[in-house]
Amino acid sequence: MDVKAVRFREPLAPDTEPKPASLPPDAPLRERIIAAMSTVYDPEIPVNIYDLGLIYAIDIDDKGKVDIDMTLTAPGCPVAGILPRQVEDAVRAVDGVQEARVTLVWDPPWDQDRISDEAKLSLGLF
Repeated sequence: MDVKAVRFREPLAPDTEPKPASLPPDAPLRERIIAAMSTVYDPEIPVNIYDLGLIYAIDIDDKGKVDIDMTLTAPGCPVAGILPRQVEDAVRAVDGVQEARVTLVWDPPWDQDRISDEAKLSLGLF
């Protein structure tokens, strides 16, 4: 099993099929999964979920089953019911993924230190 904690680009219009970011078809599956997750945005913050640091772990087995641990910016986040499903749908659209499951986790709690430097710059946090 390949388990690594990881950190996360273009908002999805409602009711559209997620399309993984353009990477060569021979790019490693993990990279293609991260690119796909990077197409999912928190609707309240103009940064994708990966760059926000909401993805805590990606576990990919040799049969293409992907388990993702993700958090939200706060337990009472209003998108708690839809954001994990958008991530699952984006990951399922990646060639080579047979199944995707997102589990919401709250430990450790998310904080702004998890945001990528690029996203911090775009949000004016530097």
